[in-house]
Amino acid sequence: MAAVEREDEQERKSIKERARLRLREFDVGDKYSRLPLPKASVLLPLMLRRSPGEVCFPGGKREATDKDEIDTALREAKEEVGLQPEKVEVICRLVPGIDKMNNLVTPVVGFIEDTFQAIPNPDEVSDVFVVPLEYFVKPLNYKAMSYKNSSGYLSRMHCFTYDDCERKTSFKIWGLTAHFAVFLALVIFGESPTFEVDYDLNNLISSSENNFMNLYASLYERKKSNL
Repeated sequence: MAAVEREDEQERKSIKERARLRLREFDVGDKYSRLPLPKASVLLPLMLRRSPGEVCFPGGKREATDKDEIDTALREAKEEVGLQPEKVEVICRLVPGIDKMNNLVTPVVGFIEDTFQAIPNPDEVSDVFVVPLEYFVKPLNYKAMSYKNSSGYLSRMHCFTYDDCERKTSFKIWGLTAHFAVFLALVIFGESPTFEVDYDLNNLISSSENNFMNLYASLYERKKSNL
């Protein structure tokens, strides 16, 4: 039994190291931090079991006391689900997105222990659930919709329905949450999903940055036209 446990632990460490190296290739650091938009962050915490991860996204707006996007994500995770900052191994910041309120939302990726038990804040969180990361490249229930933002930029919106068999309930994951989940899964697994995405999968880093800059440019042009 002890030998099996040691093998499991070695496999977990190997998966974690491969994921860590892959994620660091996509770290944008503070490259987009100076864009003149209100700031927000979400934490993408990965719980490593025998698969490369499960994921949930606590997050919110930046406050004056936050040093950077990482501070925001960690503070919000603590406030929303009771995840202590020191329990997160922060790995990287991925290419940001822009939400419907025109906030610049930075996804911060980190590892957490699979023993973590969320303590949801009822004032901020209605429910807490986890989804296997692989679901965002090989979903059982998926549809895509065309979405035009406030600046007229047309993009693809991913919509997932995840059935939690243990809790006998279904959860819908869409919008920016689904956008970040899909990108994170593409980074980790490095394989084509079973649905279409707006990326060049052979050049994921540059195509994701190009997509973001096109989105930001459309917003900037709309602001100029309203002056």
